[in-house]
Amino acid sequence: MDYLITFLVGGAICAVVQIVMDNTKLLPGRIMVILVCLGAVMSAVRIYEPFANWAKAGATVPLIGFGHLLFKGVKEAVDSQGFVGIFYGGLEQAAVGIAGALILSFLAALVFKPKMS
Repeated sequence: MDYLITFLVGGAICAVVQIVMDNTKLLPGRIMVILVCLGAVMSAVRIYEPFANWAKAGATVPLIGFGHLLFKGVKEAVDSQGFVGIFYGGLEQAAVGIAGALILSFLAALVFKPKMS
């Protein structure tokens, strides 16, 4: 049942984002920023944590889950270290995902040849 919920929630989030991309003139970069900010705001008002616990990876893997992760890291760092936690909490929490994306992007750039249009 967990797999079904994860698949349906993740698919629904991606479908909504695709509809927004198709029906607005927003650029993909702006949509990505909106999703990260939306995840952080939903975490701030304590909506996203119960949703993520219920939907598992269906809610944490899409980009909106990255905003939740950043907010959660900042909140924990501020609670333990004070004001300085604002500057490193989110990055500390998301370091593995960021490093993985950078490393895999670098490896893909080595393997594939870019084509200029």
